[in-house]
Amino acid sequence: MGVKEKFFLDSGNAVLVVIDVQEKLCKAMDDKVLAKLCANVSILQEAAAELSLPVFATEQYVKGLGETLPELKEKLCSPALEKMTFSCCGDHNFTDAVRKTGRKQIIITGMETHVCVLQTVLELLDAGFYVHLVKDAVMSRKKDNWQVGVDAAAAAGAVITSTEAVLFQLLRVAGTDAFKKLSKLVR
Repeated sequence: MGVKEKFFLDSGNAVLVVIDVQEKLCKAMDDKVLAKLCANVSILQEAAAELSLPVFATEQYVKGLGETLPELKEKLCSPALEKMTFSCCGDHNFTDAVRKTGRKQIIITGMETHVCVLQTVLELLDAGFYVHLVKDAVMSRKKDNWQVGVDAAAAAGAVITSTEAVLFQLLRVAGTDAFKKLSKLVR
């Protein structure tokens, strides 16, 4: 594995995953942190649409936690995948969909960092994917748990990154139409 292959996102090899940003779960979150998460996930969804990255969203136990927040759900090209396992990889619909893309770089956003996000990261790494955990687009109810999730993902081999770093790695070049459109999202 080369450093570039692991650390440098390629729009032709990347997938965006939005984990469990659901209505009832969001009510338990800090409002300011949630607003930041939603803004950053939205930026990444717009970048994915512009650059033709597949996007997968998951919903944990919809009956109890509700659906994906409407402002994020409206940007999805396909329905969210419902799951009961904490790890997205525990559901064959998710793993089959990701594998069918043929892509190896997985950009992770969502909640909760120390539970569903971390378990997904660990299983994706174990399956041979390069995982980029977007630190400013994941959250937990408690900051300590968020930090535990980020630290554990890093220790396991995930690339810890930010929304802006992801955006500019995917763009690669200034001056293009995509750059002009998407760079405005982080100014």
